[in-house]
Amino acid sequence: MSKHPAKRNPWAWVPSLYFAQGLPYVIVMTVSVIMYKRLGISNTDIALYTSWLYLPWVIKPLWSPVVELFKTKRYWIVLLQLVVGASLASVALTIPVAGFFQWTLAVFWLMAFSSATHDIAADGFYMLSLEPHQQAAYVGVRSTFYRIAMIAGQGLLVMLAGQLETRTGGDIPLAWSLTFGVVAALFILFFIYHKFVLPYPSADVTATRSSSDTALKDFFRVFVLFFKKKNIVITLAFLLLYRFAEAQLVKLASPFMLDPIDKGGLGLSTTDVGFVYGTVGIVALTLGGLLGGYAVSRQGFRFWLLWMVLAINVPDAVYVYLSYMQPADLFVINAGVALEQFGYGFGFTAYLMYMLYVSRGENATAHYAICTGIMALGMMIPGMFSGWIEEMIGYRHFFLWVCLATIPSFVVALLIKVEPEFGKKSESE
Repeated sequence: MSKHPAKRNPWAWVPSLYFAQGLPYVIVMTVSVIMYKRLGISNTDIALYTSWLYLPWVIKPLWSPVVELFKTKRYWIVLLQLVVGASLASVALTIPVAGFFQWTLAVFWLMAFSSATHDIAADGFYMLSLEPHQQAAYVGVRSTFYRIAMIAGQGLLVMLAGQLETRTGGDIPLAWSLTFGVVAALFILFFIYHKFVLPYPSADVTATRSSSDTALKDFFRVFVLFFKKKNIVITLAFLLLYRFAEAQLVKLASPFMLDPIDKGGLGLSTTDVGFVYGTVGIVALTLGGLLGGYAVSRQGFRFWLLWMVLAINVPDAVYVYLSYMQPADLFVINAGVALEQFGYGFGFTAYLMYMLYVSRGENATAHYAICTGIMALGMMIPGMFSGWIEEMIGYRHFFLWVCLATIPSFVVALLIKVEPEFGKKSESE
């Protein structure tokens, strides 16, 4: 009989596990953009190279079988948290050196692949460790702590860097090195904590390997079945284009706030951006998402689809106003960002619901993973050229372009077909 506990109180590990899942993602996707902007990298290079960091999440479904076939989910979680901690320490050490852009990008690549693999292991471990009724009961807990990680990364971490910039007399590389050192220490603590606290569920075993030919056929069969789905071209168009405008906006929002007034920006400090975009913005995003989920449960996905397309796209005009007016009043800036992020949260519900809709049936889990990969690709490609466009035409015209780029979102939303009652809570529930 194993001396290790097969079960533990989910409160002992679910919150910390999903906080640890969210933090590397927000550091790679958002904090890196702010850091590079403060270190003097151009918008073109920032947008191009940090967009490439989406790639591990794009191709995540391709190597998810590796997590199943080698070792346990628990083993992968603990190992990858150590790797992420080491990666964060490496970023801290390479920021002050010559060629820091190339070195830190290489480490961010390692962190991105580790984080994407950690996602696979953590989600699988959650399902193996909890009974179905517990999975449902704690789904809100895991999403809440993932959101808290977003606030901690985009908000508190950036604000810490801003305070350190001031306290070090404007030594920006040192400030960001210290910031990443703090997060590295936090992740080493996560590694130690989860090594001892995570349960050892009996179902968490290395999967039985069939013959290589059979495994390969099964693997490709899942992909073939996905791309044989009815109206797959329209489905792919929706997954790639629904956030076409938002993918460009999100890459340049923080650089726009950080750039000085004479360069078309808002001239905010690092601390201000951490609060505006990383705290107020994330809270508004979360509230929008919660309202979106509630609305769909009341009247169904199809009823709210048009309103959600409007919600995710129309508030982009806030940035047109901010770029032309360049207000100094933080209340105005906070209100504008909150409006845009609330609309994004509400409108993104449509995207999540459609992924659930097209993933139904055989191989639902694998097909949903494929959808998330295509979702990441839809953010990666537009983000890559957004910085170049901004540097060619300036912030004012760039945000006008973003508003024009919302048109494909409306087109693909009109083309998809969804059952009227999908997502609506039944009377018996």
